[in-house]
Amino acid sequence: MKTTTRLKSVITEHSTLFILITPLIIIALVTDLLDDTLTERIVITMFINLILVLGLQLFMGNGGILNFAHIGFMGIGAYASVIFSMTPQAKSIGLPDLYPILNPIQIPFLTALLLGGLIAAFCAAIISFPLMRLSDAAAVITSFALLVIIHVVLVHWDNITAGPQTLFGVDRYTDLWMSVIWGIGFIILAYWFKESSLGLKLRASRDDRYAAATIGVNMVIIRWIAFTLSAFMAGIAGGLWAHFITSFSPKAFYLTETFVILAMLVVGGPGSVSGAVVGTLIVSIVREGLRTIESAINIGQLLSSTLIGFAEVFLSIALIVILIFRPGGIMGGREIRWPKKNPLSKKNEDSASTTIS
Repeated sequence: MKTTTRLKSVITEHSTLFILITPLIIIALVTDLLDDTLTERIVITMFINLILVLGLQLFMGNGGILNFAHIGFMGIGAYASVIFSMTPQAKSIGLPDLYPILNPIQIPFLTALLLGGLIAAFCAAIISFPLMRLSDAAAVITSFALLVIIHVVLVHWDNITAGPQTLFGVDRYTDLWMSVIWGIGFIILAYWFKESSLGLKLRASRDDRYAAATIGVNMVIIRWIAFTLSAFMAGIAGGLWAHFITSFSPKAFYLTETFVILAMLVVGGPGSVSGAVVGTLIVSIVREGLRTIESAINIGQLLSSTLIGFAEVFLSIALIVILIFRPGGIMGGREIRWPKKNPLSKKNEDSASTTIS
């Protein structure tokens, strides 16, 4: 009896995970049953974006600092995982200037994926430590400068990235359930971090760093840990995306993708894991719907000129409206939970039953 009661208590306390994960599994199952290539492509992309949004929420939502460099670490993870998973023959064609020591190396996909995430996290750990002392506008500008630096390195490091040219010859390992498993796993990780002492300390330093310092919170170390973990998640997302799209260039990891991921987090609300999931779902559905409308207008030649960027303009307007009228996003920083039973009402029911008897 005690075990059952304790289990119910744990499920109720962490009901957010069940509520968030269940509809995602249903979406994956329906997509699998439909067996439609386009739908599957959209859902896989949504789950990869979800990982990116969760990683951004982990640092930005708990730390209160906008991180533009997040997509840059996605690029690092993408290229790193591809280099270790590609066959030597594909490397000789797609990366003719690759360092000779890297050319014969080929390891299993999952190992290469984890290695790509670890390399992205390592780069973030090395670069970010002195930057974690910054706050407010200085931190935002610095993160944007870091994105520019990463982009320039990816564009001009021909030996690793093939420069600005498209890298091709990547094997497709990422399928629907691979993206679903990683997406659900990172929901659990992001929720655990938020509910852990690390997340609590990070939010304390966000709300008042001086008060947090007086109770022993080391703001720099806590921020650094969150930033590094966030970069690891971005690196994994980059590896999944690279092995799904199979050909890409450094421009895929720059401002356009940054805007989309930020829009997803801001729409849902950066203050909660629920906001990250809800924002990803809503923006993904709306974006694909707008793209369909845009394609229909262009195919039907309803306008005198070709309509381009309709989805991006609509998302920009929606982002402005949400920031004006609901800065906390749709969820307002709250997690979705099952309503807890009021102990007072239960006590009243017991008293009433006793009186009747």
